[in-house]
Amino acid sequence: MGRTRAKAKKFVPTVTNSSQSSSSSATPAISALLDKAQELIVQCDFPLARKFIERALVRGDGSVSEKNQAREMMGVVLLETGEVDKARELFLTLLPPHPTAPTPTPPSAHLYLAQLSADPYTALKHYQAAIDILQTQLKGKAPSPTQGDEQDEGEDEVRSNIVRAYVGMVEVWMDPEYDLCFDPAASSTCDSLLANALQIDPHNLEALQCLASVRLSQEKMEEALAALRTFPPSSPDAPPARNQALVTALPLSVRLARAKLLLECSAYHDALDVLENVLASDDSSVEGWYLMGWGWWLVAERQKEGGEVEGSEGLTWEDIARDSRDCLETCQMLHESQSDPDTPILEHVQELLGTLDALGIVSSPVQDDEEGGDGDGWEDASDDEDVEMS
Repeated sequence: MGRTRAKAKKFVPTVTNSSQSSSSSATPAISALLDKAQELIVQCDFPLARKFIERALVRGDGSVSEKNQAREMMGVVLLETGEVDKARELFLTLLPPHPTAPTPTPPSAHLYLAQLSADPYTALKHYQAAIDILQTQLKGKAPSPTQGDEQDEGEDEVRSNIVRAYVGMVEVWMDPEYDLCFDPAASSTCDSLLANALQIDPHNLEALQCLASVRLSQEKMEEALAALRTFPPSSPDAPPARNQALVTALPLSVRLARAKLLLECSAYHDALDVLENVLASDDSSVEGWYLMGWGWWLVAERQKEGGEVEGSEGLTWEDIARDSRDCLETCQMLHESQSDPDTPILEHVQELLGTLDALGIVSSPVQDDEEGGDGDGWEDASDDEDVEMS
């Protein structure tokens, strides 16, 4: 039941500080250094974050908990800057039987090591170890009237991490690079893992998206699409764009994978909505422009054959094919300028552009801003037109 594996999602948890910072001394407290490092990690300023972490590690003061926290953060920085082997070695120091391993073991160390493991069985063991630790944490979070929303947020984070670990295990089972995907038990194992994930959080969008991928591999397209269109229940007065906002909050790589699945389910309107928001977030995404061009191509093909796609009313297939060409040419330009290593994307783009050439479809004419556009585009495009479709 092997399927193309989506780009691995990086697990970057917020490392919780163990003590409060002190402003009474000219020398910053360890916790203050780690606070600043965490802020820089979130901002993706890894070189500067590393300097703050190194300052914390060389200091003689600070608690054991703070030192362990600093080591974990250093592992994140090493991983993000491409020093994978050093990151792996550092994360291993956080696990027993290493003499300096903390107690209890941080589940994030297992989650990172699972993603760094070349052996699928080792990866699965790390994911399961993380789940066991997180389940213990969840059981220990008894309701407390004095903690209120703060406790709810902590419990939600633990649940979310458990779900991500289960999704990670499913991705290992489905990865065509491993033999596990050919195991007769692969399909039922993935079903069981996803059932566990959805029991923890029935409306987790990443788990539902993973379920859709599994259902497609089982050739159950209707169930796959149903999973992709399942969202948390909302109140009657919730704005119509609520579900779209929930998808937009997902990591970029997850949204790209979601768009691929929607295209495979022939849900072109849904897929193009997702991609429009992807490109509004990052208009330099090679994969985003490729999928947008491919999506418009599929809509044009459906229209050319006499079919209808929601949102394309009033447009000819040539209009839509021109939109496809514009996106594909943008993809090709970005692929070259960024020296993107994804050769299959470029080959497919060139193949599609060749077919468009044969059909006589040319690029849209370049227009000055004051002249305005020709009005063509996706029917429910946002008013600010963050993503030009033609």
